[in-house]
Amino acid sequence: MVCAIILAAGKSLRMGTQKLLLPFAGQTVIGHIVDQVNKSSIRQTLVVTSGQEEKIGAALKGKRVSTVINPDRDGDMPSSIRCGLRAMPGCEAVMILLGDQPSIRSGLIADMIKIFETGNASIIVPTYRGRRGHPILFDTKYCDEVQKKYDNLGLRGLVSAHPEQVHELKVDDEAVLADMDNPEDYQRESARQNRR
Repeated sequence: MVCAIILAAGKSLRMGTQKLLLPFAGQTVIGHIVDQVNKSSIRQTLVVTSGQEEKIGAALKGKRVSTVINPDRDGDMPSSIRCGLRAMPGCEAVMILLGDQPSIRSGLIADMIKIFETGNASIIVPTYRGRRGHPILFDTKYCDEVQKKYDNLGLRGLVSAHPEQVHELKVDDEAVLADMDNPEDYQRESARQNRR
């Protein structure tokens, strides 16, 4: 069983407004990402917030998802990952997704789960033209390690520490590298969605 953690605790300072609540594909950015996750075989989805959790919760009303608040308001990405892992129920593996990466599609999520379930790798990372991106899926046997290590590296530290366990899934979609930090990024991702 694979569970998902969607990181949604950023402050959106460079965007100038809460980017996860921007319109996207007929709803919000965060709502669209949750829908893509829920179209796959992910068993349970958890969204980690920190600030504006009521508005994000309202955007997710009626969707099959749980939310958890990262109490460290100034925490970085590793602190949100750890918060999500502590709140996760028993799973065989966890997929970490970025809440500001709305062009990730359910097909990619399904492909990564299939590789985990049918292969020998315990860490799955998508790559585009040799560059590693998100989401990242890993066996829960690494959860204690992620809780205690890689403060400044995040999941890059985990991937680097276990090269023999990493399966790089080559994709022809640049979306695995594309998150949204500023208005130009948002326009780029909206245009990508419209082309699809």
